[in-house]
Amino acid sequence: METTLITNLTVSDICNGFTYSKLEEKGLFGWGGQLIIQPEYQRHYIYGDGKHDADVIYSLLKGYPLGLLYFVKRCDGKYEVLDGQQRITSFGRYLTGHFSIIDEDKREKQFNALPDDKKDKIRNSPLTIYVCEGTESEIKQWFETINIVGMKLTDQEKRNAIYSGKFVSEAKKIFSNSSNTNMKKWRSYIKGDPKRQEILEEALRWVSMAEKDNKLIDKYMSDHRELGDITELKNNFESVIDWINSTFTDVEPKMKGLEWGRLWRTYHEQGYNPEFLSKRIQELLADTQIEDPSGIWEYVLGGEQDTRLLDVRVFDQRTKALVYQKQTIKAKEGHIGNCPDCVLEAKANKEKIWSLKEMEADHVTAWSNGGATDIDNCQMLCIRHNRLKGNR
Repeated sequence: METTLITNLTVSDICNGFTYSKLEEKGLFGWGGQLIIQPEYQRHYIYGDGKHDADVIYSLLKGYPLGLLYFVKRCDGKYEVLDGQQRITSFGRYLTGHFSIIDEDKREKQFNALPDDKKDKIRNSPLTIYVCEGTESEIKQWFETINIVGMKLTDQEKRNAIYSGKFVSEAKKIFSNSSNTNMKKWRSYIKGDPKRQEILEEALRWVSMAEKDNKLIDKYMSDHRELGDITELKNNFESVIDWINSTFTDVEPKMKGLEWGRLWRTYHEQGYNPEFLSKRIQELLADTQIEDPSGIWEYVLGGEQDTRLLDVRVFDQRTKALVYQKQTIKAKEGHIGNCPDCVLEAKANKEKIWSLKEMEADHVTAWSNGGATDIDNCQMLCIRHNRLKGNR
């Protein structure tokens, strides 16, 4: 890797020929067309939040240095931004009228409305740039190294850098475009920001079946890197989304972030009545005994068999102690054991008095049959019998 230090360029030089794509939400070119601001391995522009982008301009107005910028010199003589595209896009967008800052008088000011001296201060701000030349693997290794500070790269942003190529380019057009008309619907079910590549990451997780091993995402991207065909990725993603929409008539906040790819693979070949599922889900969401409502959707898809998905509320220590005391006193008075199920067996434990730590609380009427988690529906069983009951 060879590096050359450049200190004679200013903000005005880099903004010469600056173009910004609002559709793709990224800076495209600068420095008179010599500079490619966001090559495919770079993250999307994420400073456009009214704070980070404005802070870049405030720094220039105060005379603060923006820090090192890194460019890569390509074999065709042009340059790519290796590190610094957020800062470059911010001052480029400001000079071309894409956003305002708040001045000392608490008024919004675009660049053209600034006094001439402030315009000149921004334009003439010097930049410190390292130009790097090396192999593709060297460039991308350095890219990952210099991005360990600041706003940390997400895992998928790193993958996009490592596996940049036709596949990433095409996939980002759909799954990383926050202007996509489908994005609002998708984000009802998926956590994350398309600008941070988290929607793309989930689409890749679904198609590569990587719920338990993210290395499968890397393998899928490596295998498809130069193909430029995202048909399988797109079709799989749309199949999952369409299945969710057709199976569940209500969109609930707890649906966001579920393992929809795995749920689709497991259950999409079964038939369901959406109206029945809707009614049942609303009942379960209203049930205060359920500690983990996010498990409700898999619970109903699986025929309401596995209550572990719901983390049904357990009896507190005070309730268990009171029930144990009452149950044990009655057992001793009757000269029988204090585990009701042991009493029913013709074995040595028929008259055994278990200690509290040797017993577990049990719903007399199971929660799945409408039983409440309260003292009137609690009994203490020895550990063996409680586990046997739980496995039935």
